[in-house]
Amino acid sequence: MQIAKVQIENFRGILTGELLLSEHNVLVGDNNTGKSTILEAIDLVLGPERLSRQSIIDEHDFYGGDYLDMDKNPIEIKIEIVIINLNEEQHRHFLEHLEWWDTNTKQCLDSPPAESTDKPSVVPALRVGFKGSYDKDDDDFKTKTYFLSPISIENGELVNFRSSDKRVCGFLFLRTLRTGSRALSLERGSLLDIILKLKDTRLQIWEDVLSNLRKVPVAEKPELGVTDILSAVQKSLHSFVNSNWSDNPHLKVSDLTRESLRRILTVFMDTGAISKNGSRHTAPFQHQGTGTINILVLSLLSIIAELKQNVIFAMEEPEIAIPPHTQKSIIESIRNKSAQALFTSHSPYVLEEFEPSQILVLHRKAGKILGCSATYPPTVKPKAYRSEFRKRFCEALLANHVLITEGRTEYDAFPAVARRLHELYPEEFSTLDALGIAIIDAESDTKIAALGSHFISLNKNVLAVYDLQEPEQMTLIKSTIPNCFEAPEKGFEKVIVNGIADAALRRFGLSLVSDGLWPTHLSNQSPYITMPEQALRETILKYLTWSKGAGSAADLLGQCSKDEMPKFIVETISKIHILISPPKTVENPTV
Repeated sequence: MQIAKVQIENFRGILTGELLLSEHNVLVGDNNTGKSTILEAIDLVLGPERLSRQSIIDEHDFYGGDYLDMDKNPIEIKIEIVIINLNEEQHRHFLEHLEWWDTNTKQCLDSPPAESTDKPSVVPALRVGFKGSYDKDDDDFKTKTYFLSPISIENGELVNFRSSDKRVCGFLFLRTLRTGSRALSLERGSLLDIILKLKDTRLQIWEDVLSNLRKVPVAEKPELGVTDILSAVQKSLHSFVNSNWSDNPHLKVSDLTRESLRRILTVFMDTGAISKNGSRHTAPFQHQGTGTINILVLSLLSIIAELKQNVIFAMEEPEIAIPPHTQKSIIESIRNKSAQALFTSHSPYVLEEFEPSQILVLHRKAGKILGCSATYPPTVKPKAYRSEFRKRFCEALLANHVLITEGRTEYDAFPAVARRLHELYPEEFSTLDALGIAIIDAESDTKIAALGSHFISLNKNVLAVYDLQEPEQMTLIKSTIPNCFEAPEKGFEKVIVNGIADAALRRFGLSLVSDGLWPTHLSNQSPYITMPEQALRETILKYLTWSKGAGSAADLLGQCSKDEMPKFIVETISKIHILISPPKTVENPTV
């Protein structure tokens, strides 16, 4: 089973949107783009526990909070989902509601001729939906999930898509914080409850537990004083109402019902601590660390996957409080055990586990949400992407801004200068990370324009920095990328060496020699205290050119004062800062 398409109208921050999904997807985008809203929308349609809740939606679930139009007529939340790759059981169960989906055109066929359904690209599909609106008569919000095909012959309405139907679909939404807090309780819809239902286990504990709780004596000793007070209450009651209904007031441990007992029964786990009496101390599972709870949730998820085949898992931010290697293990485990896995994430380690075509980059403008597959960057071959480019590309997908550098020296230099300037002048400068900038090394001036175009298509704000270009290449770059910064000379190592102060170069060169790091092939040109300035610049230029890729430019610039740094780099950093984080203007106070 696989969700192929999701359409959303008027739900939370999404006025309208349509997303096409593949077998596995990770949704990325800025905060409040709508990643979690999409998963919540799917859960409104497919979540079997939703219909058992008293309040499924409220005023805040409508786009802009508007549940009535200008004429006071109800506005509807609408969600539609197309499901394909049904297994045999699902195919039989939903047979009368099945339609046909073309995997090439990504559309449902309207009354297709028989020969259309024989095409390899056409597969059976289930189309289901959700509607929610305000009911004036009941002064409440009403919701319905339904099959979109066919219309009932009896009443001309769409047939209800019930909780029992949803359980056949097998959708499970793991909310990072909320799922973990009740994973091992017996509350309806908890992971432990789902496992018991899948095992067809009917608990027989309720009556015994409640009965035993009511037998527990509480404060029955007269010396405690409670009994006398309750007797006085009874006497006072009888002065007003002389009947036996107010006889024998006493305390009991609990007035719990089955449902309240479900909510409070909790699994305790060993904390590793030893109590004073020598026993091992246990505590409710939700008192464990966040990372432990998340891993516990995933362990339960594995059990569910093994019990129920063809399940769809949706999960918010699997990286929270979990180290990178565990994040990767989690993603691999969930994908292997599910028919479809959908994630939201802000972690490059999570994104690295997906092919670019499976990374869905979200962008929302004026309430309309758009999603596009990342795809391979145009200048990067798949093999190079897997071996070198992958992490940097994933970081760029998670950033608001992308700075493309022509080569490795610029790639090292600019974050080092920004970091040093922030250390020296924190009120004036920020690090590139703090500005939300990810850096991509184009490795050649001929690749800058193509990479810039690619990231612009993913709705990223793109900047580029490079050395002096030939007119034709410069025109191509500037026509593609809106914010470009061109150095005054060819070769960025020269930009650094010719623009940096003599004192900084001399300090750097002498430290390399004293630390034994000066290369042997340049031993006859080793820096020394009285080396002439021009000779010093020439030998440091040879060193930076030789050590390109080792971060030498960052080491040099990271120990400079602002006045010692190359003017071009400082001015470029300043312009980028103003461009992304403009200074706030202070309005003149009124007198």
